[in-house]
Amino acid sequence: MLSIPQGMWSLQVFLMLVTVISCLQPAKDEFTNQAKMRPLQRVKRRWVITTLKLIEEDPGPFPKFAGELFNNMDYNESLIYIISGPGVDEPPVGLFSIEDNQNGKVYVHSSIDREEIQSFVVRFDIIESSTRKAVDTSLFFIVKVGDINDNAPQFAEEEFNITIKESHHLDNPIFQVEAVDLDEKQTPNSEVSYSLVSQVPLNKGNGFYIDQSSGEILLSGCLDYEAVQLFKLLIRANDHGEPPLSSTATVNIVVEEGNSHMPVFTKEDYKIQVSEGQIQQEVLRLLVQDHDSPFTPAWKAKYKILHGNEEEHFNIVTDPGTNEGILNIIKPLDYENLPDKKLVIVVENEEPFSSCEKDQFGNGTSTATVNVEVIDTNDPPQFHPPNFIVQEVDGAGPGIQLGRYNATDPDGNSKNIRFRLVHDPASWVTVDELSGVVTTVKHVDRESPYVNNSFYTIIVYAIDDGVPPQTSTGTMMLFLSDENDNTPILVKPFMEVCKIEQNASLLVEAEDKDLDPFSGPFTFKLDDSSGNIKDTWKLGNNFGYSVELLMVRSLPNGNYSVPFIILDKQGFFKKQMLYVRLCSCLNGITCIESSMAFVGLGGAAIILICVAFMLLAVALLFLMQFSFGSANKRQPITFPYERGSQSLIRYNDESENTSALYYPNDTRNLHTKCQLKRMEAKMSERLTEYYPNDIRSLCTKSQLERMERKIAETLTQKLHDIDNLEYDTTYQPHIYMDEGEFEATKSLSSLALTESDLPENFLDDLGSKVIALEKIYSESVFLK
Repeated sequence: MLSIPQGMWSLQVFLMLVTVISCLQPAKDEFTNQAKMRPLQRVKRRWVITTLKLIEEDPGPFPKFAGELFNNMDYNESLIYIISGPGVDEPPVGLFSIEDNQNGKVYVHSSIDREEIQSFVVRFDIIESSTRKAVDTSLFFIVKVGDINDNAPQFAEEEFNITIKESHHLDNPIFQVEAVDLDEKQTPNSEVSYSLVSQVPLNKGNGFYIDQSSGEILLSGCLDYEAVQLFKLLIRANDHGEPPLSSTATVNIVVEEGNSHMPVFTKEDYKIQVSEGQIQQEVLRLLVQDHDSPFTPAWKAKYKILHGNEEEHFNIVTDPGTNEGILNIIKPLDYENLPDKKLVIVVENEEPFSSCEKDQFGNGTSTATVNVEVIDTNDPPQFHPPNFIVQEVDGAGPGIQLGRYNATDPDGNSKNIRFRLVHDPASWVTVDELSGVVTTVKHVDRESPYVNNSFYTIIVYAIDDGVPPQTSTGTMMLFLSDENDNTPILVKPFMEVCKIEQNASLLVEAEDKDLDPFSGPFTFKLDDSSGNIKDTWKLGNNFGYSVELLMVRSLPNGNYSVPFIILDKQGFFKKQMLYVRLCSCLNGITCIESSMAFVGLGGAAIILICVAFMLLAVALLFLMQFSFGSANKRQPITFPYERGSQSLIRYNDESENTSALYYPNDTRNLHTKCQLKRMEAKMSERLTEYYPNDIRSLCTKSQLERMERKIAETLTQKLHDIDNLEYDTTYQPHIYMDEGEFEATKSLSSLALTESDLPENFLDDLGSKVIALEKIYSESVFLK
């Protein structure tokens, strides 16, 4: 605490007249707590008191006189003064007291800190000493504690750390400090002023200053991150009391780099050449310089094409390593439309440019001009349109002109375009090489697997005669409108089911490849031309694309054929055969294999059996005929040699009977074997036609299959026997030379030849066929 001289005490006395007007009324004595009655009357009483004023931190000595009070009733020696309240009998207790109860002098007993208690409200009373009754109204008096300059301004912290951008504006405060003085407000003791004591480092142009009254710290010049990154400021706060008191605080300012330098192109004008019709990457690199720290948002460049790219042929991106702008062609250029381009490119940083100086924000761009020269090349032909749709009815025949491809050459040589068909999977059309006219060469079919949702795709190339030749693609979508060219058919012509009870239903489904209105819902009927179907089967509910097949009577296990007539919405139909196999099932799902006979053969099967029997009969007949014919021909026929000059000549008897010597005729055998294979193939085709895959698997163990196999084996054996006959039944006489009418000639026996006229070994190499002739000749010579 500060020491206060004795002369600092001051006592100013003012007379205070207190007029109390009261009427006679029941009253309660405040000290005896007893009610008394007194007549109503007007009474005037007055308190006289000096103003009590205390100075804080008074060093004493104590007790010390503070003031005096009295009442105009104190002429009565029996009256005494009473003091109470804070500082007397309330905390702080014992601060005030009266010297004696009769003179009213007030004393203070210790020093007081105004910052703890600024004032006291003390109560004064005057009472009779004997009765302890109040004779006047209580007086409440405010005792104020006088302030001295015993507190210096205090900062909230001794050291402050802040960060600011180097581009911080000069007019904007960077920080504000505040110091608080606990002395009495609105007095010189609590009024604070601020000042900048020191700045480290102290750079020219990079300074700070502080507002004296508000404590705001401002820049006196622009910051430069590259020059200084940290400043230390010493700030002082002092009051205006006597004597003045002060305190200090340190402010550490970290400078954070901002975008204080613009990126600048190293070259403002560029010129490049590009070929038309090409997409090209990195046609040009543009370099910029930026003095901000590398790889920071203030250094990283962003490029943009400001003008000249309205059709979006170009784009420009930033190389993250070099910060260069990379110009690319993303859409081919056309020399015929625009032979040259002028691009204006602007660059800026990721972080907006800013300056500490006024009106310098946002002015951080630099521009460059790129002149693009387009080089003419051979352009591909262009279809007009590249894709189009034509329509034709389903089943249209050849020779129909579907449409024409139109193509032009951007280089102006449209007459030299040639068309080539490259996609026609069904081989339905042809394309005229010069005109591009598409014409059908086959019947078109909407149900073809190459047709998707009634559309058939035809693709044609247009090729020019440039160097090198260029090609473009045109697509014709042939839409085939549906015709009622398909009848409804069974989805599953074969059904294998576990044995069912009478009136149980089977669900039979049908489909039609045509579209509406040439398809379903269908009308189902049973074909009862044989006359026995309705006794076994009948139809139930028709669901449009399916129908219930009901069993009229209980049937044994076996294979059954049910003829159907299924009509579409237009009444178009074709008879269908449903093959049903009833079988026993152990698990209720899978049939047990059975070798029971097929019940109810169809007409085609009956015809096939008849044909097989007829073939067998014909084969046996041929066999018998050739057997008898061969035996007759083997009987020798002799004629008198003296009648050799007559006209009856045996042309087919060229030698003696040599049939015992068998020489295989490969040509004849080959012919017969080929004929046999053709017959077997025809039989196989008939079986395939009348028995589909599903029913053939059923008949493997049936009696019909065994019968057919037996017939086939018999026919094979008989045909093999015919092949081994001496005379082939397929042989037809062939005229090699016509020598005219027959005339009688001399026989060989009339020739005058002797054995001496022939070589000795003449008969050695004549072969087996002239053995008989040699014998005849020898006999003729002998007879002579």
